[in-house]
Amino acid sequence: MSPISRRSFLQSTGALCASTALPLPAFAIPQGADAADPLRWVDVRVGTGGHGHCFPGASMPFGAVQLSPDTYNSDWDWCSGYHISDESIMGFSHTHLSGTGCGDLLDFLVMAGTGPVKLVPGPRSNPEQGYRSRFSHSDEISEPGYYSVLLKDPNVRVDLTATERTGLHKYTFPESNDAWLILDLAHSYLTDNRSSVHSAELSQPAPDTLAGGHVTKAWGDGRHCYFSLQLSRQPDKIVFYSDDKPVTATGKLEGNNLKAVLHFKTHANEVIFIRTGISGVSAEGAAKNLRAEQPNTDQPGWGFDKTRAAAQRAWRQQLSRIQADFATPTQKRIFYSSLYHMSLGPQLFDDVDGQYRGMDNKIHQLPAGKRNYTAFSLWDTFRAAHPAYTLIQTDRVPDFANTLIRMAEQSPAGMPVWPLQGCETGTMTGYHSASVISEAIAKGFPGIDTEAAYRVMMRRAMVDNYRGLGYYRQLGYIPADREEESVSKTFEYCYNDWAISHVADKLGHADDASLLRKRSISYRRYFNPTSSFMEPKLENGEWARPFDPIEMGHSKQWRDYTESNSWQTTFGVMHDPAGLIALFGGREPFLTKLDSLFTVPSTLPPDAPPDIAGMVGQYAHGNEPSHHIAYLFTYAGAPWKTQARVRSLLDTMYHDDPDGMAGNEDVGQMSAWFILSALGFYAVDPVSGNYVVGSPIIDHAVLELGGGKRLTIEVKRSDPSHAYVQSFTLNGKPQQRAWFHHSDIAQGGSIVFELGPNPNTSFGATEELVPPSLKLG
Repeated sequence: MSPISRRSFLQSTGALCASTALPLPAFAIPQGADAADPLRWVDVRVGTGGHGHCFPGASMPFGAVQLSPDTYNSDWDWCSGYHISDESIMGFSHTHLSGTGCGDLLDFLVMAGTGPVKLVPGPRSNPEQGYRSRFSHSDEISEPGYYSVLLKDPNVRVDLTATERTGLHKYTFPESNDAWLILDLAHSYLTDNRSSVHSAELSQPAPDTLAGGHVTKAWGDGRHCYFSLQLSRQPDKIVFYSDDKPVTATGKLEGNNLKAVLHFKTHANEVIFIRTGISGVSAEGAAKNLRAEQPNTDQPGWGFDKTRAAAQRAWRQQLSRIQADFATPTQKRIFYSSLYHMSLGPQLFDDVDGQYRGMDNKIHQLPAGKRNYTAFSLWDTFRAAHPAYTLIQTDRVPDFANTLIRMAEQSPAGMPVWPLQGCETGTMTGYHSASVISEAIAKGFPGIDTEAAYRVMMRRAMVDNYRGLGYYRQLGYIPADREEESVSKTFEYCYNDWAISHVADKLGHADDASLLRKRSISYRRYFNPTSSFMEPKLENGEWARPFDPIEMGHSKQWRDYTESNSWQTTFGVMHDPAGLIALFGGREPFLTKLDSLFTVPSTLPPDAPPDIAGMVGQYAHGNEPSHHIAYLFTYAGAPWKTQARVRSLLDTMYHDDPDGMAGNEDVGQMSAWFILSALGFYAVDPVSGNYVVGSPIIDHAVLELGGGKRLTIEVKRSDPSHAYVQSFTLNGKPQQRAWFHHSDIAQGGSIVFELGPNPNTSFGATEELVPPSLKLG
């Protein structure tokens, strides 16, 4: 597998799905929800079709457990274990990824059955060959913190809910002398069509309890996960299996294919509950989590309804961090479904006692009151999700930053790139943990270990011989004949340098800051004025040939761009738009080229990764390198063009249905673009703290900024179709410029937009009014 980009997981592109016409349930409204309740507006199914890679199961905001059905565990469109095109379910596992382009997790599958026991799931084409069961989407209910489905083959109703570190199952059986539940420790996201479980352990510490764990080698190589599982009723019999053969369990079983089948005689509508604690530390840690978060076994229904209600309250509180009104119910559903998805990650990765598994595979202890996280899709989320968190998730931002700093200190790989449960996957280019940490420090968040952050960031920037950084430091660019994805890597390193320079300034290291800023314009070396494209360059300084702006690279040996081509990468400058505009010779030629990005044919070569999706010309909204580009018009004095393009993208790239995203959700980034843009602004350059005005689609919104501070946004217009900002006020003061700074709103404030049907071409247009760009010296 390539360590660079997600394309390495696209081994069988023939398996890519399109949404299928299926009988879907009516939009589910959570119990007790009224029109003002944000839970009413979340459609959990969004992103479970197409290439969204989302799961429909039960989780808490940023929770460690995602208890969800698995319909398949291989191929690209099943990275989350579920796709709405399927008609059968393998079972219910406790950990899932939200919208990634790579697959992993799916830990500790539980499935219910009646009749003869099946030890393997069986194929989707013939479910009765295994423990897999048919189901109908009309029998599914998906709500924040709750999932339910009827398994047709055994006629068992399944209900699932969760706390932060535990999952609670409810199985309602028919009358049967041969009812059973299977726990499959070999279940995983497949690697080369085989289980990714490298080793596992399983024991029975009490008559109603199973415990154990496994180590997997998949996307996360050497990932540890452990569980403690308790039943509401002691099984009549338990049979343990190793390599699908019955074995006697005396003490701890070990192997790489361990299972347990729990046998029951059930009467009609008999309910059996399972509660499962999850830990990255140990089975004992999982048991601690279980005792702390699921103490309700002496209550009616084993506290299931109480746990479900608590999850609902947590989600209501989370989603109420933004109270927004829209002209249409569709827009409101898309918005709150996006806010839901943006709140599923990063995922909690510590135990209730503060222990966690570090990137060095050792167990560490957190300081009191601190939290540890994982599943940072940094190449994606540094662009919009983390900027959004600095507004509405201010309570978690310091822990996010300190988690990444600890990872950098503990990991043999250094600065985190795409960390997953104690493993560095190394997926994607750059090292945008530096961008996320630097943004939080630059915005003044307290409690972040700035000195430690600076040490680990400067080690990567100045010392590590990491993926072409040596060439970058020596030549000022990465040569295409020496390193794969050279152009994109250089662009990402430029932004990383820019980010770190803010921390250098904060700590008084003026010389370091100056050096980093000068180095951050290295991207300019790729600009060929003859073609007006960013082109790959060879070590001898010559342009790599042949060149075609829609191609992934100049040769088939490797690509020159990461999940993009020269059209998208040419506009991939976030911190220095003024410098980019100057390369084109000024505003007019730049605007002409930027306009053409959206109007040229959307043709892509046969080897283009499917991540390049949501095409408008050669703009690709389905992948992150394009996400800031519509806002670049403003830097060239044409904010009205930004407004027109952003409104078009808001209207066309998001829908309130399973195939509702243009590309992968990417742990919140795709949703965060919609949330910020719907509110009327976007962080082109997150570390600078500047927000560029777009075209809001809300009518009114209140953002809870933490500590009792609120930002109110009001949009005045006579028709919802009006997309053009005529004027806006910030904290009561009329604004001439089409941007503002984080500090203008961080302590609370108000924004009032006035929109009309026609462009105001003078608003924010003059040189002195455009958003700031990098300045040297």
